Amino acid sequence: MKLSSKSSPPNDSPAATSADFARLAAQIKQWGHELGFQAVGITDTELGTDETHLLNWLGDNYHGEMQYMAGHGNKRSRPQELVPGTLRIISVRMDYWPGQAQAPNVVLDDPARAYLSRYALGRDYHKLLRKRLQKLAERITDSVGTFGFRAFTDSAPVLEKAIAQKAGLGWIGKHTNLINRREGSWFFLGELFTDLPLPVDTPADNHCGSCNACLDICPTRAIIAPYRLDARRCISYLTIELRGPIPEHLRKGIGNRIYGCDDCQLICPWNRFSKPTGEADFNPRHRLDSSTLVELFGWEEDDFLRNTEGTAIRRIGHTSWLRNIAVALGNSPSEEDVIRALQARRQHPSELVREHVAWALRQHGK
Repeated sequence: MKLSSKSSPPNDSPAATSADFARLAAQIKQWGHELGFQAVGITDTELGTDETHLLNWLGDNYHGEMQYMAGHGNKRSRPQELVPGTLRIISVRMDYWPGQAQAPNVVLDDPARAYLSRYALGRDYHKLLRKRLQKLAERITDSVGTFGFRAFTDSAPVLEKAIAQKAGLGWIGKHTNLINRREGSWFFLGELFTDLPLPVDTPADNHCGSCNACLDICPTRAIIAPYRLDARRCISYLTIELRGPIPEHLRKGIGNRIYGCDDCQLICPWNRFSKPTGEADFNPRHRLDSSTLVELFGWEEDDFLRNTEGTAIRRIGHTSWLRNIAVALGNSPSEEDVIRALQARRQHPSELVREHVAWALRQHGK
């Protein structure tokens, strides 16, 4: 990938001064807020410390089957190699906490209901954020003329949390998610790589202190130490990234979580400052915030594709959807409708589904 071509770049103009770029940076932040981003920060491309952390994490094989984390060489931690010409990165934050959704604790405390990570209840964030970033780039173009940029939203080998931390948007907490002191952690991140020599912001300080709530609450003990996540044990990895069988010794810990897990964020004291999103697209669709496991297990593939259209959930496919729900049904009370639903899938064409259904039935003595 290369930065877009340019005729007379402002960073090459003798008339451009540091004061000009400081004013432009302030304008970019204002435009970002107008476009629906709750925070905008700017940083350089130096990520040496984060590269070391990434390499150690990969060396411990904590990424499991996510081979894309090890791909692309050093491009993930060296933005100027991913996009030649990059001088600065504009990092943006968009809040997604769905205030209209059923309270998470109500769903988690009811083993008959399905819990899906709050970020996935509404529209897939990838396209929404990318379009907003493109609009931000267009406003910059209108102001300074053609310049080099590329927009990313979890769509390329980018260390988005490390970049956001350097840009002052928050700090990486002990659960490895980004936390903002005033807004918590329920937000998406996006990046605009640019060749503009903008002034950089001050990195955020860490405010986790002695708190270990996220380590203690993790159902599968995936946070093996502060700032150390073994993805192979993480419910988000097991229900979204993993394509094969879920290890049996971890199935009980999954409970009724069928797509992702929010426990480490739900327990985080900084999230008491979180506010509901103003983006209607992030509100729940198709009652995914309150449906029962039996109801969702009854979806055939056409139902699954129709009801997950435009959401992040669709990417796991119908087979993994049934696998996940079978595990949750195995963890639910031995009610008649649960047993019937599982028995109806005993002869499913997928061996993966059949194995998880058989396990679930064994949990009920069947």
